[in-house]
Amino acid sequence: LSAAGKSEPQPELHIKPNKDASYAPVAMVLAESQRLGLTKLGIVGSEQFVQ
Repeated sequence: LSAAGKSEPQPELHIKPNKDASYAPVAMVLAESQRLGLTKLGIVGSEQFVQ
């Protein structure tokens, strides 16, 4: 994440949802991404959870 935050242009960080995942590790990644200045975040594959 540190290298991505320094890259120009910044790559997009993709987060793939998992119904069995704990929230804490995801929150840590999001917080660290914000701290490092990453601005391109995307949740991919969430359409599988739409009812």
